[in-house]
Amino acid sequence: MLSAALFLLVLGLVASVALAIASRAFYVWEDPKVLAVTDALPGANCGGCGNPGCASAAEAIAAGLASANICVAGGFEVAQAVGEIMGQRVEEREPEFSWTSCSYGVGNAEPIFSYNGASDCHAAVMLYGGSKLCPVGCIGLGSCVKACQFGALAIGDDNLPVVDYSRCVGCGACVDACPKNIVALVSQTRRIISEYVTDECTAPCQRACPTGIHIPGYIREIRNGNYEEAVRIIKEKCPLPLVCGYICPAPCELSCRRNFVDEAVAIDPLKRFVADHEMTTGKHIDPYKCTDNEIKIALVGGGSEGLTAAYYLARLGYQPTILEAKPELGGILRYVIAEDRLPRNVLDHDIQGILEMGIEANTNVAMGRDFDVCSLLKDGYDAVVVTSGGFDSRKILKPEQERYDAAIPGLFIMLDLLTAFSQREEIHLGKHAVIANGGLKALELARKCRDMGAEIVTIVSDQPLSTLPVDFHDTKVLAEEGIEVRASATVAAMRGIGERMDRIALEDKDLTGDISKKRTIIDADTLIVPAGRLPEMAFVHAAGKPETEGERVRWQTIETFRTFPKGGGYGILSSPEPGRISDSSAVVKSILSGRRLARAIHQNFTDGTITPIPNLVWEAADILDVTEVNGVNPSERQCPTVSDVEGDSKTAWIFPEEYPGLDEPAARQEAERCLQCGLICYDKNT
Repeated sequence: MLSAALFLLVLGLVASVALAIASRAFYVWEDPKVLAVTDALPGANCGGCGNPGCASAAEAIAAGLASANICVAGGFEVAQAVGEIMGQRVEEREPEFSWTSCSYGVGNAEPIFSYNGASDCHAAVMLYGGSKLCPVGCIGLGSCVKACQFGALAIGDDNLPVVDYSRCVGCGACVDACPKNIVALVSQTRRIISEYVTDECTAPCQRACPTGIHIPGYIREIRNGNYEEAVRIIKEKCPLPLVCGYICPAPCELSCRRNFVDEAVAIDPLKRFVADHEMTTGKHIDPYKCTDNEIKIALVGGGSEGLTAAYYLARLGYQPTILEAKPELGGILRYVIAEDRLPRNVLDHDIQGILEMGIEANTNVAMGRDFDVCSLLKDGYDAVVVTSGGFDSRKILKPEQERYDAAIPGLFIMLDLLTAFSQREEIHLGKHAVIANGGLKALELARKCRDMGAEIVTIVSDQPLSTLPVDFHDTKVLAEEGIEVRASATVAAMRGIGERMDRIALEDKDLTGDISKKRTIIDADTLIVPAGRLPEMAFVHAAGKPETEGERVRWQTIETFRTFPKGGGYGILSSPEPGRISDSSAVVKSILSGRRLARAIHQNFTDGTITPIPNLVWEAADILDVTEVNGVNPSERQCPTVSDVEGDSKTAWIFPEEYPGLDEPAARQEAERCLQCGLICYDKNT
């Protein structure tokens, strides 16, 4: 008995020693910060942060490889707690949430075969892309619902995923689970800078809208009586809804599928109806605005494009200032379009709504007289955006400002330069002048530039040399005159110091006409553009930060519209809408240009580069559509009641009260006519 007890005692001592040695040999030190951060995280292990679990995320945070607000499931309070542990200042992040682009469930989509396989969306897609005719529609088997660990998704009665926004944390698990890419993480920022692409469900009216408004969305809210939400949807893409309600030529209505049955839905009058509702409430309905980022942007020009760019920059957290030469904002909207077509109280209402987003506006200040690009950069602005218009904008400028565009260092419009030469004005061109795309007139101007003191003149054309006029073909003879020809090339960027341009970047085009990204830097003092308008341009500090030589600031251009394929072949001289003319259509389209300017500025300061959007709807040679509709009952279009002006057989309107919009019963009835179209689906028996 005693021997047994001694044996157990010795065995225990040996085991204790062995355990002590093992603990020393295999001891793993744990960082107390990692432990503290792990305890602060919610433990959801959802993977939304990009790490396999919360423990891995804590290690990344402690190692400085991830920010304190990396956790999407925990929200701002968790981010603050982690920030306190790490000694980091945490700013509230814009919320993200799941959203589906599909409009109709599988019950509405036409089948092409009967699928009886596994109840998994990925498995269904592997068989001929799915059983439905629509190639971008929801499969409806609920793989996204199964992937959600927070109970934020369910399949609704229409066989589409329904998001419970009170539970959605934006982890992205549903996005990874969807093989059709119809589930996405969105935020207000992404909705502002997004464009319609071919692999999402879009209605024909959306694709035709000059500003990109989600038309079925706001009409659906009108149908449901949610007028303020309808205004918010419109303002995601257009900050001048009431103005557009008066002057938009409504190309969307030409694409409306009700045209196959009777008449198009009154899309523009419905937009005006909810915009009128906003004005009658006496307040402006403003969507989400990001936290201020303290980046200051100067926008030259207070017309529709400048107002739009300022509005979206303010919503994205920037501090925009509009600089306008005239006493009031509005540009063409105020000084060219007649008041009987666009009442000034309507314009003032929309402009006031834009300014209330936190935008400063300085009027009676002209570029070239009161400021220029360099002076604005020296005054502390991080970027300068020029949004001046074309010939129509010259109508509203004072005669003494006829050289307004010369305030951009070294940049001239060809027409202005030819006029100056004919009037024997003294123009300093420097040693090297570059002329972009001017045809035979460019050759004539090149010789005049040589006469005016330029040692070298380079003519840049986006066309191959073989397609240029024969006068350009003998490059050796032209070179003897001091004229160089760069065919199949575009102007990609400008750079300068103070009041002087010193470099221009050229990019060659390949045989297909696409920009090859082969860049050549040339020393140049002057750039002459052929258009009758100054192209939209954005200027920032060189190297992304203030850089000076003495009192002179270094500057460079950034891309604006060249990342969009339509009309994007001219580098920084690309127009947002090629061939834009001076009418209401151009004014409405300039709203899209202003939003895209805001996108370019935002991407430059957040991502450091401005990226193209793949698969834009205009890139597609053929977007799936329908050429007839079935099962739709004819319905009369609702129109406002107007009276003839006495003594005139035509209906005319002079003041807003004589140019009425739809009343509420008519608007609700008209909204019911909308087929709520998807790519090829639509409401039948409407």
